[in-house]
Amino acid sequence: MKKIIFILFLTFGIKSAFAECAGSGMQFFPETKEIGLHSMFIIQGYAFSQETINSFKNRVVYLESEGGELVVLNLQEILKGQMELTQAIFCPSKELKPNTTYYLKYADQTEREINQMKQWNPEKKENERVFWKTAEEKSLASLNLNLSLEYEKTEVEYYGCGPSANAIFKIKNKLTSETWYKTEVMNLNSKTTFYIKERNGHLYVGHGMCAGAFTFDRKGQYKVRFTPMNIDGKSLKTTEWKTFDSPFMKDKS
Repeated sequence: MKKIIFILFLTFGIKSAFAECAGSGMQFFPETKEIGLHSMFIIQGYAFSQETINSFKNRVVYLESEGGELVVLNLQEILKGQMELTQAIFCPSKELKPNTTYYLKYADQTEREINQMKQWNPEKKENERVFWKTAEEKSLASLNLNLSLEYEKTEVEYYGCGPSANAIFKIKNKLTSETWYKTEVMNLNSKTTFYIKERNGHLYVGHGMCAGAFTFDRKGQYKVRFTPMNIDGKSLKTTEWKTFDSPFMKDKS
């Protein structure tokens, strides 16, 4: 594995500003630790960790309570990004219990996977097991019916190992609760679907230096549509298709 100089994981994609790319990495969603009783879950793998994501086709994933109760997570779909990124979407097989802490667990976990199933706690300043705690309510998150997305610009930035390239959309009338955006991008040859999250009130549709959900040709036109949803899977109406040119078409580098 190459030595990481600096890595910044961004939403459901990776925007990197480091000299060399890491060989693997995992992300776990929801990011919020307090969830309702019907929350969905997303596990995302980068580079070699995509093998773990693909193994869920024939492997059970659980939530384990502090009391040892296991709740199977049913795999809904596996979405493969266009650049070293794959994610698995899960729903609990039954309603979770209120006021309960659940830890993520795979069947036949490897030592590497156990080490990767940790997240940084900025308050404790240490890594800890991936967990969520349920509230009493069945659903905590809500969506604003007036939420809308507006195309802003395309952008290409160059780093040590290559460019990041994105079409950027501004989010209007968003609530503070965690929101996921099922994003579908099409060109003449293919269609790719991936769940992404916002950064500073914007959606970045594309890829970072080392990985991402969507890639672009040097020239060409693309279209994208979004389905905003909360962590319980309740969604707003899918947007109309929005058209944009490849970010590289305006790149003068």
